Amino acid sequence: MATHRIAVYPGDGIGAEVTDAALAVLRALESPGVSFAFTRFEWGCRYHEQHGVVVPGDFIATLRGFDAIYLGAVGWPAKLPDNVTLKPLITIRQTFDQWACVRPARTFPGVPGRLAGAPAIDLVVVRENSEGEYVDNGGRFHVGQPDEFAVQSAIHTRRGIERALRFGFDLARRRRRRLTLATKSNAQRHAFTLWDEVLEQLTPEYGDVAADKQHIDAIAMNFVRRPESFDVVVASNLFGDILTDLSGAITGGLGLNPSANLNPARTAPSLFEPVHGSAPDIAGQGIANPTGAILAAGMMLEWLGEPALARRIELAVERTLGAGALTPDLGGKLGTAAFTDRIIAALQ
Repeated sequence: MATHRIAVYPGDGIGAEVTDAALAVLRALESPGVSFAFTRFEWGCRYHEQHGVVVPGDFIATLRGFDAIYLGAVGWPAKLPDNVTLKPLITIRQTFDQWACVRPARTFPGVPGRLAGAPAIDLVVVRENSEGEYVDNGGRFHVGQPDEFAVQSAIHTRRGIERALRFGFDLARRRRRRLTLATKSNAQRHAFTLWDEVLEQLTPEYGDVAADKQHIDAIAMNFVRRPESFDVVVASNLFGDILTDLSGAITGGLGLNPSANLNPARTAPSLFEPVHGSAPDIAGQGIANPTGAILAAGMMLEWLGEPALARRIELAVERTLGAGALTPDLGGKLGTAAFTDRIIAALQ
């Protein structure tokens, strides 16, 4: 029997609520051949209230021994600045070399569309996850003085760019064979000309994939204007973060979108999470949409070598949403628990 050891980091706000939903779905999939061993870590704002830190000092060593990490959501700005609560997640991504952040976005039958008359949308953003604008490189000087200034330098390496683009090309080959690079080389003439050049150098190796590049502002416009034209979009850390929020908005809502932070070499655990944040404004009300969290659990199953179980989750989500079972953010009335019960019933 395969027992998958999962570190569970529910986090803050609705993170615990959607995590509980995802774990309930995984439990419903257990069988004599597959089981899950969950270890829960109650880190985040509450942990900070008790210990003065968001996570313990040995949290990386603690997580390293697991097969995968499941994260709910982090952050509660009224209690702690976001840069404090987000830091452990960035540290996990960078330390465990989870450089490929895969964020699919699609429309579902039964879910009201946000774009009038738009055809079906099915795209994936591959976000370079280990460097770029999220490297802590810079500082603030003359703090509090009239001449205060801040320096924040992004780091883009040929190695990081090439492996992100190759991952995107390989993914496009398994999908609809189209790749778009998000660039901004007309203004960022050092970093993004390097991205452009690496794309140009790699394209001949992938002659079966149609590749192009668009400036980030143009992609943002075209996600709204003609989202059906996109298949795989490869983006830097910041650009990928922005585009995936937009992709959630155009497909029905951020509550629908899952995310995988992958270490493709499998030298450390990968991390799976919904794209949405912790939504403190609705925390504790039992109305959070757990779809993205449940689909993230499906992505985790795929990564752990359980594709049949992953597909059962996908089908259950499709059936449930298609039957009109919706949470309030999608115009429905089902709470988190009731929606999760529908998903579990649909697994059968």
